[in-house]
Parts: sequence; C-alpha cells; structure tokens
Amino acid sequence: MWFIFALLSAVFAAITSILAKIGIEGVNSNLATAIRTVVVVGLAWGMVFLTHAQSGLADISRKSWIFLILSGLATGASWLCYYKALQTGEVSKVVPVDKLSVVLTLVLAFVFLHEEFTVKKLAGCVLIGAGTLIMVL
Repeated sequence: MWFIFALLSAVFAAITSILAKIGIEGVNSNLATAIRTVVVVGLAWGMVFLTHAQSGLADISRKSWIFLILSGLATGASWLCYYKALQTGEVSKVVPVDKLSVVLTLVLAFVFLHEEFTVKKLAGCVLIGAGTLIMVL
C-alpha cells in the first residue's frame, strides 16, 4: 500500500509544480507560498476531523512534538526556496534539482537513522545525481 501512496505523492507533486509555475506569475514567491500553506493546512485539518484523528493530539510525546515542529520548519523553508526557484527558473530545471532531495535523504537516513546503504542505493544516488546534472545543463 505504501507504494501506491508514494506514487500518488509523486503524481500530485508533479501537478503541483505545473500549477505553481502558472499561479506564481506576477505574485511574490513568499506570498504564493503562504497562500499554498493555508490551503494545505485547511486540507490537513479537514482530513484530521474527517477521520476523527483529533483525539490523538493528547497522546503525542514531547519528542514527537519537537521533531514534527522541526519537520514543519524544514518544510516551510523548502517551500519558500522552491517557490523562489520556480519564480525565477524553468520548471523543467527547478524540479530535477529539487528532487536531489532523494539523494540527500538516503544519505541522511544512513547517517542519522542507521538505515542500510547498499550498492544498489549508491548506484541509484549516482544515477539520480547524473540525471539531474544532464537535465539542468
């Protein structure tokens, strides 16, 4: 089931990039990010209440709160940079560079989460890096 959701995430991310590039024309990138964020917040809380997950708020540990907040800050920084890049660059070049996050995530997962880093993953990272370089040159 994780694969279906991951694939849907990729599809929605692709659609997001195209819609954002069209929508950001003539709009300050920080303002555009704020508008997008309000929509995402509304959608996320709508899903929380739709699925009756709000009762889980009291069960969240201090550690989870800290890391979820840090994750939110990182997401915000990512979105602000992404929209600025989209506003000033071509979507066909911005998106591949943004997707270098795959390579960085695998390295960080190895270092901080002690996940396995196999020859296959290393080859994938090299290919993604090389592919990104080819696409943006």
